[in-house]
Amino acid sequence: MKFPTLTMLILISSFSIPPSSSDPNDQSCLTKLFESISDPNHNLMNWTKPTFSNPCSGMLSNLAGATCNNGRIYKLSLPNLNLHGSISPFISNCTNLQSLDLSNNSLTGKIPPEIQYLVNLAVLNLSSNRISGNIPPELSMCAYLNVIDLHDNEISGSIPPQVGGLVRLSVFDVSNNKLSGPIPGSLSNRTGTLNRFNASSYLGNKGLYGYPLGPMKSKGLSVVVIVGIGLGSGLLSLLLSFTIVCVWLRVAEHKMAIEQQGKISQLMPEY
Repeated sequence: MKFPTLTMLILISSFSIPPSSSDPNDQSCLTKLFESISDPNHNLMNWTKPTFSNPCSGMLSNLAGATCNNGRIYKLSLPNLNLHGSISPFISNCTNLQSLDLSNNSLTGKIPPEIQYLVNLAVLNLSSNRISGNIPPELSMCAYLNVIDLHDNEISGSIPPQVGGLVRLSVFDVSNNKLSGPIPGSLSNRTGTLNRFNASSYLGNKGLYGYPLGPMKSKGLSVVVIVGIGLGSGLLSLLLSFTIVCVWLRVAEHKMAIEQQGKISQLMPEY
């Protein structure tokens, strides 16, 4: 049975339509990211302005480290490139992004809270950089997050308890940072099918405490030190008192000797 001519034309035209231009949000996302970082080793030579007009061509990408799916950027993998600079908050415009890997670079600045708008994000790897600031609690808005890897940075502050509400989270590593405060119960007391994280996820943060790490370290003096100080001060006080008494006795004895010598002189006859 032959298809009607009109139907055949529709089918042929559907296969011959050229790929549409890239999503404008992706264009803005990649342009701003490129502007916020520097590439001293020239690993991103093809990240030039003309390519941002259509970074995705079908299932392929013409940008190093970028992977497309259905004409959208869904993966950015740029590790070990000696990249400098910071993470642009416009990264949030890549709304279809599922994996962001910027590990083992020299990035500084803060983790932009705008990442919360990457609602499809499953992997966030910013490890081994020089990122500072706090862990934004807004990360909890990325409900599909499976991996949060932030180890070996300079992140400070406390771990936001909201992160523990990510039910898909199976990898969580914040070791070797400058975090402080208690490990939230939402992470340490995960039960049922929720993944729990061992001490290696938290080591290297001097101010961090709670399960699975040890309890909070006392900033005051230990009992032994306090007792030692007490005994030392008591002994010093006793020694000082003994010295004063000895001096007083010597003075009194000398005074009495002078008085007795005077009396004897008065009783002796004059010749």
